[in-house]
Amino acid sequence: MGTPLETPKEQAEEVIDRLYEEYPDSTISLNYSNRLELLIAVILSAQCTDERVNAVCADLFEKYETPEDYAEADQEELAADIDSITYYNNKAKYIRSACRDIAEEHDGEVPDTMDELTDLMGVGRKTANVVLQHGHDVVEGIVVDTHVQRISRRLGIAEAERPEAIEQELLEIVPEAHWQQYTHLLIDHGRAVCTARNPDCGDCVLADICPSSKLDADVDLASGEAW
Repeated sequence: MGTPLETPKEQAEEVIDRLYEEYPDSTISLNYSNRLELLIAVILSAQCTDERVNAVCADLFEKYETPEDYAEADQEELAADIDSITYYNNKAKYIRSACRDIAEEHDGEVPDTMDELTDLMGVGRKTANVVLQHGHDVVEGIVVDTHVQRISRRLGIAEAERPEAIEQELLEIVPEAHWQQYTHLLIDHGRAVCTARNPDCGDCVLADICPSSKLDADVDLASGEAW
């Protein structure tokens, strides 16, 4: 097993430095052209791949352009438009309700505060953080998706199990300047290397500092290879 650094803060800073080198162009992978499209895409992305969401949204964003369009849409028709997305019936309800509130209570504009966003149906803190960061350039938290949740725990940076509690741990440990990018770096690493079921520890730039690494840290001095 790898050996973590002395404190979670040191561990987090080293992880960030290494992942910046590994994924220099890391960024959000959802496609959108405005705040409403971003909100819709993030709602749809819960427990669904960004690739699938982007494919569905390519047609969805041509058909529906305003909050009123979604709010006034027939429930069954909207659900059919997104039926290749996980939990599409529930997500159609969330979108119609959220857009109704945006149209009626926010003058058709996607809110720019955490409280107002999380008051919308289907919008939790994770979704709100994404919309704030990428729609309003407001970074007041860390987006904790399944990759961030899994890898932060594997690396010993966080100990909590629930995303909300993990975020509070990370806010104390991750330097504020890296709050937004921390998420993207871990998502890229989670997709490429540190997968949920079969992490590729042999090809991981964090293996020597990861307490969950499958690699033995001892080195055969004669061969220079881990064994």
